[in-house]
Amino acid sequence: MLTREDIIRTAEQVAANVTGGAPVGFRDVVVKENTVQLTVLDANEAVHLKLETDLQAALKELGATTVHCRFRSSEASASAPQGGVGDAKNGQEQSEPVRGHAAGMESNKLLNERSGVHFIAVASGKGGVGKSTVTVNLAVALARRGKRVGIIDADIYGFSVPDMMGIEERPAVVNERVIPIEKYGVKVMSMGFFVEDNAPIVWRGPMLGKMLRNFFAEIEWGEVDYILLDLPPGTGDVALDVHQMIPHSKEIIVTTPHATAAFVAARAGAMAIKTEHEIIGVVENMSYYVTKSGEHEYVFGKGGGARLAESLNAELMAQIPLGAPDNHVSEPDFSPSVYKAETPTGQIYLEIADRVIAKCDKA
Repeated sequence: MLTREDIIRTAEQVAANVTGGAPVGFRDVVVKENTVQLTVLDANEAVHLKLETDLQAALKELGATTVHCRFRSSEASASAPQGGVGDAKNGQEQSEPVRGHAAGMESNKLLNERSGVHFIAVASGKGGVGKSTVTVNLAVALARRGKRVGIIDADIYGFSVPDMMGIEERPAVVNERVIPIEKYGVKVMSMGFFVEDNAPIVWRGPMLGKMLRNFFAEIEWGEVDYILLDLPPGTGDVALDVHQMIPHSKEIIVTTPHATAAFVAARAGAMAIKTEHEIIGVVENMSYYVTKSGEHEYVFGKGGGARLAESLNAELMAQIPLGAPDNHVSEPDFSPSVYKAETPTGQIYLEIADRVIAKCDKA
């Protein structure tokens, strides 16, 4: 049986041969059946291609069927900048903060498959299909069912969760740990808390993974049952980082009924399948519009969600109508995107939450 110790020992031998003995570190080594994922800490980019090729060959000879390698600068990983997550001002690039042994232990505890936390990534093939709306309302529905819930707004370029939930305050820092903002019983962490005046995020791909890792290592999540991750649309760096960081996470794919949207969403589903993540369901958003007379008008067509679910061998969990919550700014707990529990759409989200709970409890 392929073990973590075997992988590290073989990887160290390969690295020594490729680099001539120069120091190379390894972390985030994950073995799931015969799939291996690991992060290589090496600042010498000149040897990355050779090192990756030789690592894949050696580990496959050891018994792995698939090997995923990511490279990080050992210098950046060893540094510990002042201020941590909160120093990401105006979207400017920062080094990865590491809060020492305690932070690493907390992160490992949360991400450990035995932690009891259910991670659910909410993905889509393209933007504009309501993925964040589904994430927010599913999280609130799970909280209404008595679950302890957190949201990580992992759509770092297009963060929107704080605004959708009507959150205006920013997290506090206590004992070098960031305290998430809580609303509707849901703990929220978003890049939007750490930029000024809705500034754009101007970052290269590797920085996205570093910030995502900080959302685990530096945040005081406390006791949680579910953490939902609002992924960026598509199959880019953040989605890959999530799949590597949390190999036991489950996934919900969001689409509209339009044939093209469903076709593009299939790519996100294919990525989940390729990385051996369970797709627990498909949610078809904006399925129809309910007229004042109660009739359904299918403004975006029909059948996209059902076809997508069938192609992914997954359940079509719900068809959500096109509309907006009947909320008012004068309400004390106003949020522009959260449906009230007693509304028809609020009831649909409670039904989705029940399905999610049943699937996770069964697992």
